[in-house]
Amino acid sequence: MKDNDQTNIDIFWMEKALSLAKTALDVGEIPIGSLVIKDQKLIGGACNLSISNSDPTAHAEILALRKAGEYLKNYRLPDTTIYTTIEPCTMCLGAMVHARISRLVYGALEPKTGAVVSNFKILEKFDYNHKFQVKGGVMADEAGKLIKDFFRKKRAPR
Repeated sequence: MKDNDQTNIDIFWMEKALSLAKTALDVGEIPIGSLVIKDQKLIGGACNLSISNSDPTAHAEILALRKAGEYLKNYRLPDTTIYTTIEPCTMCLGAMVHARISRLVYGALEPKTGAVVSNFKILEKFDYNHKFQVKGGVMADEAGKLIKDFFRKKRAPR
């Protein structure tokens, strides 16, 4: 596959992840959306539900991985790509390692808790028993704006 073809595919799926992020925003959640794709088919998708579910682990990535596992009837998710609108945190990256995904594509950087490149760089620092490809910055402006606007509004004086 040509790089340009893969870029178009990444944009296609990231647009869908951004749509899920907007759904999260509509229900008062932090606007993050994630999708798990296998053979160009959606097998798991979710938005953040930590606030609604009173569950600190209900990140979009974790919920999407759970749905994909249920779909495949397997806790391992080989040959899958996860698309997420924001750079994942350490918990979500750890789950991706355990799930044995093949590829991670994310949108905007997360300067406070991002664990791929922003802060911890945990995939580089530790010798995990599973490695996967990482591509960041896909539709980063759109994803970043959603998060910034959410927190700006949340912190604005009332």
